This record gives sequence, structure tokens and C-alpha cells, in this order.
Amino acid sequence: MKFGPASPAEAIGGVTVHTLRRGSLVLKKGTTIGAAEVEALTKAGVNEIVVVRLETGDVSEDEAAASIARAVAGDGIHVDRAFTGRANLFAAQAGVLVIDRAAVDRINGVDEAVTFATLSAFKPVVEGEMVGTVKLIPFGVEGRLRDAAVTAAGAGALRIAPYVVKRVGVVSTILPGLSPKVIDKTLRVTSERLAPAGAAIIAERRVPHEEAALADAILELLGLGAELVIVFGASAIADRRDVIPAAITGIGGQIEHFGMPVDPGNLLLIGNASGVPVLGAPGCARSPVENGFDWVLMRLLAGIKVTRAELMAMGVGGLLMEIVTRPQPRAQPEPDGARKVAAIVLAAGRSTRMGGPNKLLAELEGKKLVRIVTEQALASKACEVIVVTGHQADLVEQALAGLRVRFVRNPDFAGGLASSVKAGIAAVPESADGAVVCLGDMPMVSSDLLDRLIGTFEPDRGNLIVVPVAEGRRGNPVLWSRRFFQELMTLEGDVGARHLVAKHAEAVAEVPVEGDAAFLDIDTPQALEAARRS
Repeated sequence: MKFGPASPAEAIGGVTVHTLRRGSLVLKKGTTIGAAEVEALTKAGVNEIVVVRLETGDVSEDEAAASIARAVAGDGIHVDRAFTGRANLFAAQAGVLVIDRAAVDRINGVDEAVTFATLSAFKPVVEGEMVGTVKLIPFGVEGRLRDAAVTAAGAGALRIAPYVVKRVGVVSTILPGLSPKVIDKTLRVTSERLAPAGAAIIAERRVPHEEAALADAILELLGLGAELVIVFGASAIADRRDVIPAAITGIGGQIEHFGMPVDPGNLLLIGNASGVPVLGAPGCARSPVENGFDWVLMRLLAGIKVTRAELMAMGVGGLLMEIVTRPQPRAQPEPDGARKVAAIVLAAGRSTRMGGPNKLLAELEGKKLVRIVTEQALASKACEVIVVTGHQADLVEQALAGLRVRFVRNPDFAGGLASSVKAGIAAVPESADGAVVCLGDMPMVSSDLLDRLIGTFEPDRGNLIVVPVAEGRRGNPVLWSRRFFQELMTLEGDVGARHLVAKHAEAVAEVPVEGDAAFLDIDTPQALEAARRS
């Protein structure tokens, strides 16, 4: 392949290396020079242009990329038309991407001119998703290099293993203290995991955490035609002789492997009974957040056997993001599991919807709204009450005279609610495990409700965000574990943190409430009058 400058006439048949702009002329990189291009270059006064020209035995970048991509493509892979030296490969069906890593390395080892990149091996993909790309660096290569890359690809380095397992049975074991809501949530999360593979739970059973009961349940699900059985234990598997593995072997099944170097997901167990895979799920499988369970589950749904060697090879890249519901050690454990929670009262707003007056200074039954809210916080089990002020800060603080609270002024209060949340969170003492964020215009929130939120806050059980709920509707105030403080500090504008509640759904605990206390905020004159009449 020849590379270098040439006059327009000498460049015929060559391909431009750089985009050229001269007056009204724009000649893009990769343009093949013909008579029309020579005429345009001459009129523009261009005397020299850098081009590449193929020699005998060379192949163009598009031809080479297409040839290699076609050799790479296995079952379930579609090769798109090559352009600018690139040929992209797409999944022609949903499934798990299977890659011959050695073949990929061989292709990339042929020459620096040839590159081949893919998604991660065993990644679940959907139809139409791009899974790989062949890119030629120069505008052409020697034919022998293209041929070497095609040979290196073998019989298809990429293929899609379609999902074949559709019928899944689930057994949940039960111990005292395990809420039915936990199992209901686990089933919902599992159904969502199975849905992309077109699989579904055909039956679920809840049995005592005992070997005999579990064994009977597994046999029943196999009899119903389950192609995969997942067991969620009320207690994590601690040993190959524990309840779940014992139940599998007790019905003539085998334990293929226990444990995996993926965290979260260490305590996963793979077994089989009557030729059907049986998974002992780790605790993290109850969470929708990706963990080691997903890596194994999706392969099994695609009919790919997961061997012990493959499991133990997952260690590199196996340290995943921490899941927030996992218990974390405390430097100084509180007696009797008590947790310190600070109360933050947001009282910095401008009351724009009131049409002028500061709503927090309006009176209800002889007391200013902000004082009613703050006194309820003080009467609760909160370890400290922090009041964030901003608009008319002096007047708001005067309204709270004599109360044992700590004031924090928010100089950015005009920017919206988020700035006040951040000011309050930043002021929470290090000794506190969490904070309940109260709105200064919600006088119906009682100390009893605050105590119920604080009492439900149990980090060791995964209850890290606590919200009041009535008829499926979530209200205020919301209690946040310290684990979310960093995310709360990223809030912007005049919005709260409801999107964070949705994002961390697995960490949310709901406290049922009656009436409108958790929903009634007084932000208009009409709402104030209605509250006075009630």
C-alpha cells in the first residue's frame, strides 16, 4: 500500500487520508479520487493531496473488515455492512454472548492493522444489541494479513446462546422473624430477572427451613415440570452439610459447587436433581442490584453449564459494587441495637405559594407552624434536632426561641429544597446513624410517627430508608441511613430525593399510617384555612 503526497492528477484511484477544506471545497477523509475530484481540486488551487493507494495483493479496509467479521460470526450473530474500515456485529436474537477468548486474542495478534473488540463474555444481550466490532486501522491491508485474521477466527469466535429454560420453580424456606413481605419482594425481583429471558416462575412454595420439608418441595416442583429450581433460604448456606445442600443430596441430587469468588454472591450453591439445575441462592439474590447470582442464573437460562473451573475463574472482576442493604460493622456498637437518628427540620423556604407571608410563621391553634413541627421532633426519640433556616432566618429562629435545637443557615435557600437538604445533612453529627428529614410546613406529623420511623430503622435487616405509607402512597418525613448521605449531597434544584427512594427500592421499609398526617403540607392560604377548620 502506497502512502504519501501526490498531485490531483496522480492521485486518481487513491483515497484521501485527511479532510481537505479550501474555500467552498470540502473533500472528506476516505474519499476515492476520480476525475470529478481532480477537477474540483484544480479549480480550488490545490496542487498536492495526501492519499493512499492499494497495490497488487492489497484489500481495502471495508473488504478486509467484512471478511474478518463474517469469519468471526457464529450462531445468532448478524454482520452489518462494513463502512470506513469497520464491520459491526449484532445479536440476531436475545441470549447470552459466548466468546472464544483465544480466537479473539489470535485475531488481534495478527497485526496492529487488525483490531477486534467485543462485549464481556457471557453478557446477556437483547436482539439488535451490538456485541462486537472489527476495525481496520489503515485504509487497506495486505491480503495475507486479512487471510491470517480470517484463519485465526476459526469456526466463529462469537455466538449467541439463546435462552432455552422457561419454567422456573422457587422454594423459600421460613424461619421465625422472616416477614412474608421479604418473600413477596424476592419473588417480584426474581420474576423481573427472569423476564428478559422469556422465563417465568411456574410455581413457588414456602416451607420450614428443614431438610425434609425442603426436599419434598423441590421434588414437587420437579414433578410440575420445572427446568430450573431456585431455593431462597431463610438462613444463608454455611456448609455443604447445611439444610439446602442436604435436601438436594437427600433426593438423589448432587452438589456441583458451593461458593464463588464474586462479591456479593459468595454463598451461591450449584447442584442438580434429576438432571435439572438447582440453585441455592445467596442472600444478595433478593436484591435487584447485579450480583454474582445474575452471572450464573443467565448462563443456566441459556442452557450453558457452569463448571467449577468457570466459577472459580470469576474472581478477576468479581468484586462488584457494594449493595447498600449489607450490614456494615460499627466502631462502637450501640446497646440493645439502638440507633442514633438526628431530626432535620427544613425551614428555609420562601413560601412563594402563600402569596407573600412566610407560612412557617403562620399560627395554628396559637402556635407557629415551624414551632409545632420542631416541638414534635424534640418530643421524639431523635438524638438531636437540626433546623435549617434561610428565608427570614431571624424571624424563624425567634419563633423557636427556648427550644433545644441547633440552627444551620442555608445561604443558598433561594436555589430550592435540595440546598436545604444538603445543609441539614452536612450538619448531622458523626455519631448519628441516620437522619429523618422533616418539612417545616407539615404540622400534623407527630412525635409518635417519628418514633415509628426510627423504630423501623434497622440497618442490620436492610431497613435503611424508612417512609410512611397509606394506601400505597408514600409520604413524609423520610428517614435516611448515613450510607445515603453522600448521594443526598448531590441533589440539585427545587426537588427532594424521591428518585433515590426509587433507586434503592431494596433498602426501603414502609411504615403504615392512617389519615393525612404524612401528606398534608400547608403551602397555600387555602390549605392553612382548611387546617384551622379541621
